[in-house]
Amino acid sequence: MATPNEDVVGKLNSFLRGEISAVETYKQALDKVKDPTVRSQLQSCEQDHEQRVQLLRDRITELGGRPDTGSGAWGVWAKLVEGGGALLGEKTALQALEEGEDHGLNDYRRDLDDLDGDTRSWLQSNILPKAEQTHGTLSALKRTVH
Repeated sequence: MATPNEDVVGKLNSFLRGEISAVETYKQALDKVKDPTVRSQLQSCEQDHEQRVQLLRDRITELGGRPDTGSGAWGVWAKLVEGGGALLGEKTALQALEEGEDHGLNDYRRDLDDLDGDTRSWLQSNILPKAEQTHGTLSALKRTVH
């Protein structure tokens, strides 16, 4: 039977894989986007995800766990979505990124109650506000691109 820390570490590693996947997806999008304003905002979003990757790795280590190093199935999905979006244009690529942001934010919110109190508070203070901000940035950006 899994210990509470193992369960929490498992959830955090799931979040971590999603964040690693987001970084990979933003890197792919940045290879395709030429508009300097759009690039700048996407780079900011990517950096936010990189910060969350590091925060999650640190928290997992604090709990005695071993952070995952890859995106796993998340990465495969992100490559397929982003690849299709890049073929269809910048706006579609941004829509694919926003769908990824939706999914990640929904995962955090859905799984909050599966975490211990300390980790839930930590996530609500350190991860969730930045995830909401990144989502909002991308949503606003998508509305401005024609």
